[in-house]
Amino acid sequence: MIPFSVLDLSPIVEGGDAGQALRNTLDLARHAERLGYHRYWLAEHHNMAGIASAATAVVIGHVAAGTATIRVGAGGVMLPNHAPLVIAEQFGTLEALHPGRIDLGLGRAPGSDQLTARALRRTLAGDVDEFPQDVLELMAYFRPEPGQRVRAIPGAGLEVPIWILGSSLYGAQLAAALGLPFAFASHFAPDQMMTALQLYRSQFRPSEHAAKPYAMLGLNVFAAADDAEASRLFTSLQQAFVNLRRGRPGPLPPPVDDIEARLSPLERSMVAQSLSCAVVGSPETVRRGLAAFIARTGADEIMITAQIFDHAARLRSFEIAAAAGAELAGAAQGASAG
Repeated sequence: MIPFSVLDLSPIVEGGDAGQALRNTLDLARHAERLGYHRYWLAEHHNMAGIASAATAVVIGHVAAGTATIRVGAGGVMLPNHAPLVIAEQFGTLEALHPGRIDLGLGRAPGSDQLTARALRRTLAGDVDEFPQDVLELMAYFRPEPGQRVRAIPGAGLEVPIWILGSSLYGAQLAAALGLPFAFASHFAPDQMMTALQLYRSQFRPSEHAAKPYAMLGLNVFAAADDAEASRLFTSLQQAFVNLRRGRPGPLPPPVDDIEARLSPLERSMVAQSLSCAVVGSPETVRRGLAAFIARTGADEIMITAQIFDHAARLRSFEIAAAAGAELAGAAQGASAG
């Protein structure tokens, strides 16, 4: 069975604060480690009242220090916001502190609005267009190049796996050209998922980093005792998504019973499309949904995310997903043995 991993945005819920969100993140990471999840990623977003993981490298250090075996990384760092040398030093430091456990996923988007992106970078001129060159520069800092005048210390000579993240065909093409693993943001931008996968796999060039293509897909999984309760939990993400599209992002709202009445027909259509890569329901519904998604995509790994308002319900959702994965693995083993 393929590995399951976790994507966490460290959600700040209505009535909560960033401190509690970050404490919940560490608690969920420890929970995920006990459940056998493969890696735990955090994402860079800025000027978002509902997300506490803006200082992504800092939060990764917090999670890695509080766990023992699970891989911890960025899903991702928005590289145009940073000098490649700074990221090499940050993740070189993390790798030096936690050998063999750190991942570095790189994205091209700003992870913010244009005004915030300008505040981060001081200028937007040419930054995004230079993403491939920035990736290559960053990769060079991890290699012990003879005579290199600018070195990342820590960083040089360390094995920090680099991933390309994407929500379009651009990331798929770059990951294939560089021979890197690819993570697609199907949990919020599913439209080009299948085309991006086909492009990545068909154009992949083997490299020192990967001998063959390796694709990880984001998937919303909201699991509960029954379908009705899972659907209710899902309404927090649906509301947050609509609030973002309305230009009024905020803390993660509590679930509601009347989500359909709160949305216009256009918003209902938009949410259904944008969040179509979602498995929502009881343990049996989740097991079937995971099996169908894996069969349809041929994913090498699934990165599960769940923006659930109640922390205990969130922990339980990841338990159910892990159990469903174990059932699928057992079924696959039985079929191969037979």
